[in-house]
Amino acid sequence: MVRCSNNLVGILNFIVFLLSIPILAGGIWLSQKGSTECERFLDKPVIALGVFLMVVAIVGLIGSCCRVTWLLWTYLLVMLLLIILVFCFTIFAFVVTNKGAGEKVSGRGYKEYRLGDYSNWLQKRVNSDKNWRKIRSCLVESKVCSKLEAKLINEPVNKFYDEHLTALQSGCCKPAERCQFTYVSATNWTKPAGTHTDPDCQTWDNAPSKLCFDCQSCKAGLLDNIKSAWKKVAVVNIIFLVFLIIVYSVGCCALRNNKRDDSYGRTYGYKP
Repeated sequence: MVRCSNNLVGILNFIVFLLSIPILAGGIWLSQKGSTECERFLDKPVIALGVFLMVVAIVGLIGSCCRVTWLLWTYLLVMLLLIILVFCFTIFAFVVTNKGAGEKVSGRGYKEYRLGDYSNWLQKRVNSDKNWRKIRSCLVESKVCSKLEAKLINEPVNKFYDEHLTALQSGCCKPAERCQFTYVSATNWTKPAGTHTDPDCQTWDNAPSKLCFDCQSCKAGLLDNIKSAWKKVAVVNIIFLVFLIIVYSVGCCALRNNKRDDSYGRTYGYKP
């Protein structure tokens, strides 16, 4: 007997299978065409995600449409683990991104960021020298500060102060307001005479490859970007979680149909 739930699980998994193809292709493309370490950094996770979705979709497709009960059991187990994983990650994302926000600066179009305002877990990630070396390299390669310099070339200081800088540009491409440096250009500032006790003021360097990439404010700007991105991901995860629960529920109905068919077949010698 054909069951609607079996067909629905089959259709949903066929869609997932189709979606896994461009994800897998994108990961392979990144591994082959990525010109920098930062671009190639994502290739393995993307390929793994594509393969995972493809295998799960095939298992669910065969288990529901061909009524292979043990495959459907495996599929539902994986789905249950995935639901738990997505739920835990969503809660975790909300918790670690709950703290921290940019600080408005009077008379400026941008905000400034302090590392201590963000969650301890995120701070530990960027305070690790090994992690930060990789992140710093990616920030330099992304030319986030070079683009700001090109945009505001030959512009007066009041134009710079009115600019709505991103968290990364504010934290990594200019010295903090408290340093009281003199503006020359967007990424070129003159240090006043005297000794600065603030670590970020001491760290600043006009060299394009240095600037404030090793400043605490740069790490804070990165965390503010991560916070915004993770909050968006968490919202998407909630939608994804609802989808997974629906698919899991329909899959449970399909499994029940398979078991009924198996029972009917054993009783009456019927092979579905």
